[in-house]
Amino acid sequence: MKKEVRTICYDEELHIEAYHFEGIMKPFPNHFHEYYVIGFIEGGQRILSCRNSEYVIQRGNIVLFNPGDNHACVQNDEGTFDYRGFNISQNVMLDLARELTGKCELPGFSQHVIFDEELTCYLQPLHQLIMRGSNEFEKEEHLLLMLSLLFQKYGQPFECCIPECREEIENVCSFLQENYAEKICLDELCNHAHLSKSTLLRAFVNSKGVTPYLYLEAIRINEAKKLLKQGMPPVEAALQTGFSDQSHFTNFFNRFIGLSPGIYRDIFLKKDINAVVGVSHDEK
Repeated sequence: MKKEVRTICYDEELHIEAYHFEGIMKPFPNHFHEYYVIGFIEGGQRILSCRNSEYVIQRGNIVLFNPGDNHACVQNDEGTFDYRGFNISQNVMLDLARELTGKCELPGFSQHVIFDEELTCYLQPLHQLIMRGSNEFEKEEHLLLMLSLLFQKYGQPFECCIPECREEIENVCSFLQENYAEKICLDELCNHAHLSKSTLLRAFVNSKGVTPYLYLEAIRINEAKKLLKQGMPPVEAALQTGFSDQSHFTNFFNRFIGLSPGIYRDIFLKKDINAVVGVSHDEK
């Protein structure tokens, strides 16, 4: 039985994550990230939902997610799925946008799924250069050329990518961001927003595309990633970010990131090597 292989590499010079998923069968639940995602489909088909729209993605498609774009992905057939991608933090993207456009503002992507052969000509070589640990400036050239083309053809101000939200929902999001490490209940959120439970849930999902609980767990995962990058043991990262126990943390991290917390941490402790994980389908 073919194995799932997940390879991830952090590039110290470009300050971005590159990853390669091969033979994937597991679904990815509805979630969002604080960073930008640029991905390329190498094989297989999946049904992608993003911002209340649905797409069939397949070989040759490029996917683009802004920070906060909720998305989920499930199999469209019995085959496996191969995928390459980049994660770029908002701070790094801001610096790159300033370099390319001269403007000190975050960019946004106007489309989520595209087919662009010209863009692929920069994306694939850049990914290969990062994965093999190249130190040549060709790597930075490909990154800047890729983003320059993206901004030119699919760019817009980041604020245009964020739907208008009720003030009460934004207050709840701020509350979750400030108190993610604490035990939080739905009654507490309702009291904070001065909304009933049904109204809060309906308005929150309409605004953010995920429930308040999933929004909270995504915040916790993103904060845990920061601690793991600093070398913190997974059990401590779980406790400091509000997870009830390490098992819950590990399961949630695996579902959303595709790697265990320990392996993710090792990527940054051993920055000169890639992390590679193989899982046989008949072992899952």
